[in-house]
Amino acid sequence: MDEKFFYEKFLIAFSSSTSHTLPIMFRTTTFLRRPTTNTLLPNFSPFVRWLNTSASTSTSTSTSSNSTVAGIPLGTNSNVPPTLIPKVGRNLHLQPGHPLNTIKSLIESHFQDRNFQFFDNMSPVVTTKACFDDLLTPKDHISRSLSDTYYVSPDEGLVLRTHTSAHQNELMKAGHRSFLATGDVYRRDEIDSSHYPCFHQMEGVHIFDPTELPGDPQSQESIEHVEAHLKETLEGLVGVLFGPDCETRWVDAYFPFTDPSIELEVYFNGDWLEVLGCGVVQSQILKNCELGHTDGWAFGLGLERLAMVLFDIPDIRLFWSEDDRFLSQFQANKVTTFKPFSKYPPCYKDVSFWLPAEFHENDLYEQIRSVGGDIVEDVKCIDEFEHPKTKKSSKAYRITYRHMSRTLTDIEVDDMQSQVRTKLAEEMGCELR
Repeated sequence: MDEKFFYEKFLIAFSSSTSHTLPIMFRTTTFLRRPTTNTLLPNFSPFVRWLNTSASTSTSTSTSSNSTVAGIPLGTNSNVPPTLIPKVGRNLHLQPGHPLNTIKSLIESHFQDRNFQFFDNMSPVVTTKACFDDLLTPKDHISRSLSDTYYVSPDEGLVLRTHTSAHQNELMKAGHRSFLATGDVYRRDEIDSSHYPCFHQMEGVHIFDPTELPGDPQSQESIEHVEAHLKETLEGLVGVLFGPDCETRWVDAYFPFTDPSIELEVYFNGDWLEVLGCGVVQSQILKNCELGHTDGWAFGLGLERLAMVLFDIPDIRLFWSEDDRFLSQFQANKVTTFKPFSKYPPCYKDVSFWLPAEFHENDLYEQIRSVGGDIVEDVKCIDEFEHPKTKKSSKAYRITYRHMSRTLTDIEVDDMQSQVRTKLAEEMGCELR
């Protein structure tokens, strides 16, 4: 077949397709799937980059056309990437029938008769005071750093919330005493099947009427009473999600905003699963909210963590899918087992480099995401080395590329890998090996 004719037909077929899968006439074409050389079409890279952008399950838009996040202008030194901006406002937890909405609804049903108020549409852009200071997060805590948190405007102290706890003080100061706050949260994190830069959390808070306490606020008797009430409430919640006969256990933990702090685990499918973290609200937080005369408890949980287990969804990227083969499997307020509709082959690429003076893995993940978006399934460190003479350190990473809706071509993956290498060298100062 004439090469020019071949690619013209390919472009027509692909651009006219309503989905982002390869047209049937090309899906099994050996030449297209595994080309042996790029010399057949020297100027193919621009098309490949267009194909990557069009076919990626995450939308990549330029910062210039998306200069605001939730209505807030991006600051000059913002580290919010263009690929993340379209996620803000998607509100998967509010979409009826979506697994995250079902988990949210099941949890709310447990608190419906306990006079709890529900908040689920608050702005994801919060101040560093609300996100960190009000929750007694130490000034030098890693969570405050640019490597861990997305800063909408560093100069103004505005961030994309890293947890729904950022609304805890705001709601208590407004007079709310028993509430659930649900929303999307954002963190710069690793790349694998259970981590994603945007996910969803729920925060629960209950403040006691002083007359309900057996002793003075913050006394041993009152703290034990609050903790017992917390455990009873949350064990009942786990019964709603996993069944009344599920086995649970409590594990000591640490959170700066609760004391004592504990985690609840449930025995599920032969293993202990961490479900949530919780504890008695720190007395200083209560005093800051003019509630020093009483006690209360708080908990936080991740909706994706629960949904992946209960719906048997293997990859966190699927929650963002708009593929009807995914969405049509679920009904409102009903937990059903997900049935995989496809498993396209992965493509592995390695990259190794000498570390720059300042290196953080989250920065590496962000650079890789900026190129491959949701096509990047996993990034793992496979080797570390220190030169015996120069003492320079080197690391090697394996990147797994896999599209959720079609088979990737070698040319596409090679082009993305080339862009990744360029970004690591130019943006991070890595010395490639």
